[in-house]
Amino acid sequence: MPEKIILLNDLRSPLLPVPAAPDAPTGLLSDALGRPLHDLRISVTDRCNFRCVYCMPKEVFDKDYAYLPHSELLSFEEITRVARLFIAHGVEKIRLTGGEPLLRKNLERLVGMLRALPTPSGRPLDLTLTTNGSLLARKARALKDAGLDRVTVSLDALDDAVFRRMNDVDFAVADVLHGLDAAHEAGLGPIKVNMVVKRGTNEDQILPMARHFKGSPFILRFIEYMDVGASNGWNMVDVIPSAEVIRRIGAELPLAPVAANYMGETAARWRYLDGGGEVGVISSVTQAFCHDCTRMRLSTEGKLYTCLFATQGHDLRTLLRTERSDAEILGAVAQLWRGRTDRYSEQRTVDTSGLARGKKVEMSYIGG
Repeated sequence: MPEKIILLNDLRSPLLPVPAAPDAPTGLLSDALGRPLHDLRISVTDRCNFRCVYCMPKEVFDKDYAYLPHSELLSFEEITRVARLFIAHGVEKIRLTGGEPLLRKNLERLVGMLRALPTPSGRPLDLTLTTNGSLLARKARALKDAGLDRVTVSLDALDDAVFRRMNDVDFAVADVLHGLDAAHEAGLGPIKVNMVVKRGTNEDQILPMARHFKGSPFILRFIEYMDVGASNGWNMVDVIPSAEVIRRIGAELPLAPVAANYMGETAARWRYLDGGGEVGVISSVTQAFCHDCTRMRLSTEGKLYTCLFATQGHDLRTLLRTERSDAEILGAVAQLWRGRTDRYSEQRTVDTSGLARGKKVEMSYIGG
C-alpha cells in the first residue's frame, strides 16, 4: 500500500497570540532580520480545476479529497477587515490567489471591497491576482471594472500536448491564450505570464515560450521548480537553474540584465537587446532571495504564514470571530512579524536533506 500523504493544512495551527499591551501601528513594521511588511497574499479558495503535476497531483487531490467547507472559509467581509489592518501596518500590495481564485463565487465583489480601502499615504493599493487563466476570458472585464489592477497567469507550455499533460485535466492552451488577450483588452496590466520549468517535463518549451511572448504586451517569467509542500515528489535533479534558462534564451535572443523595479521583487529581470521587451527568472532554489522577502500569506480559512515553505500557520480566524478588537489583532500581527526569522531557501542544502523532506504547507493552500 502506498504511503498516505498527510497535507499540512489538515493539521491544527496554534492561535495567534495577542500581546498584553499592543502598540499602535506606525505604518512601518520590520521582522527580526530587518525586512519590512509590504505584501499580503490572500488565498480565497483551496480548490483548483487543474491538477498540475508540481502543485496538485491527481494521486493526492483525487475525487475523494476533502476540501474545506464553505463555513470555514473567511468571508469577504473578514478578508477586507484583515486587509485594512495590514494596510495600517504598511502593506501596499495585495495579491489574491488560491487554489484557483476565480473559482470563488462573486470574487469581483471582494475586489471592489478591497479597492475601496484607504491607505495612509493616499496612494492606491496595488491590487493583483494570480490565476491559471481558465476562467479569465469570462471574468476579466468584471474584475477590471471592480478595481483590479493586473493579473499574473500561469502557463507552463505553449505546445498543447505538453500543456494538457501538465495541467492533467485536458485543458487547451488556446483557452489560456484567449484569457490573456481578454485581460489585455480589459486593461489589466502589465500582465505577467509564469512558467514553472521542470526538467524532463517541459524544458523544451523554454524557447518557444520566449519566442511567442517576445514583443507582446505580456512579461514572461520562468520559475524554478520548488520544493513546496509534500505532495509533488520534489527532487533537486528536476530543477533547471535560472542561469541555464537565461543561457538558452540568450543564445538565440540576446539579453542584458535590468535593475529591479523595487525592493523585494522576486524576479530577476532581463531585456531583449533588440527592444523586444523583457523576461524574468524566479530563482528560489539556486539564488535565494529570502534576504528581502516582504510577504505574509493568509490562507483561505484564516491562518497566517510567514513563509511559502512554512511548517506551521497561526490561527487568525478565531480572533476575527471572537470579537477581538482591531487594536488586539493589529498587535497580534505585529508580534508575529517582529519575531519572523524565516529564510528557508537560504538554508536549503544542495541535496535538501533534512529540509525538503519535512512537512511544509501545500502551495495550493496558500498560493505561490
